[in-house]
Amino acid sequence: MTVGHVTARETARSAKAPQQAVNDPARRPDVLLRVRRAPGQEPSAWWFIGAFVAFSGAVTALLSFVPG
Repeated sequence: MTVGHVTARETARSAKAPQQAVNDPARRPDVLLRVRRAPGQEPSAWWFIGAFVAFSGAVTALLSFVPG
């Protein structure tokens, strides 16, 4: 084996090796508003779309009372 050359056997072995946890401060459990959910339990994107539409409608309705 030469330096800088990766064989197919090494690639297969590294693919099966467990990934080490990355020490990312944003992934700490005490980060504000982070909710850790089990895989497959993430909220649907439609909730965020609906919240955006509702908030935009509320802001538009409130701004209609502002004299122009």
